[in-house]
Amino acid sequence: MTEGMEGIVLEDQVKKLQEIIRESNHIVFFGGAGVSTESGIPDFRSVDGLYHMKYDYPPETILSHTFFLRRTEEFYRFYHDKMLCLDAEPNAAHRKLAELEAKGKLKAVITQNIDGLHQLAGSKRVLELHGSVHRNYCMKCGAFYDAHYMKAAQGVPRCEKCGGIIKPDVVLYEEGLDQQTLNDSVSFLSQADVLIIGGTSLAVYPAAGLIDYFQGKHLIVINKSATPRDGFADLLIQGSIGQVLGAVSLDEQEEPGNPNREGTAADGGEDGK
Repeated sequence: MTEGMEGIVLEDQVKKLQEIIRESNHIVFFGGAGVSTESGIPDFRSVDGLYHMKYDYPPETILSHTFFLRRTEEFYRFYHDKMLCLDAEPNAAHRKLAELEAKGKLKAVITQNIDGLHQLAGSKRVLELHGSVHRNYCMKCGAFYDAHYMKAAQGVPRCEKCGGIIKPDVVLYEEGLDQQTLNDSVSFLSQADVLIIGGTSLAVYPAAGLIDYFQGKHLIVINKSATPRDGFADLLIQGSIGQVLGAVSLDEQEEPGNPNREGTAADGGEDGK
């Protein structure tokens, strides 16, 4: 397929997406790392030659409960370097989802990301399956610390009140997901008539398994690479989540924007995973 033909197909897909969104008032969005990479936040699983020069262990090992307890300083060297991207700004996908919620169409964002960009964009109902870098607690006395305190800390962050180690409220490997967050996610998914899956390869469980609870009318998948749910999708769009959602207009009189235009990181033009 030529580039021109691909552009036409993408425009037609965005029109179909816009029609589905306009007809629905009970949408749920399920997203992953690809939503954040379009704001310039790297996927922590991305490993290249430079990574091996800095770290002796793969990301999945470093971000485990056992590693945190046994090699806390090394954990925080990685966490500080790779996970605390506090200068990142919401992109077109974050903003459109917040707009959909404000219009009463989107009922919840279920995210695997821990960066808080959905809330920064204005979303109110955000279910963070893997926690948030913006919540941190002393393991000894329970005192709360924000992400800026963690960013400024040298080495292992310590509590100013009791000297205990501060742990991020993020779900590490070997740790279970918050039960209330899971219950709320199941509730929203089971009641939705439209589910938009975006920016995720659906490879991380148990989060990806939540999709099974959706029994609604339209399943939409927007991702650059293939996912296990592509064959079940009523609408499959292989493209940038920021460019696709950013092109959707909620004004009944307006046509969708051009999803093929060049974009910046701020409006969803960067590649995501």
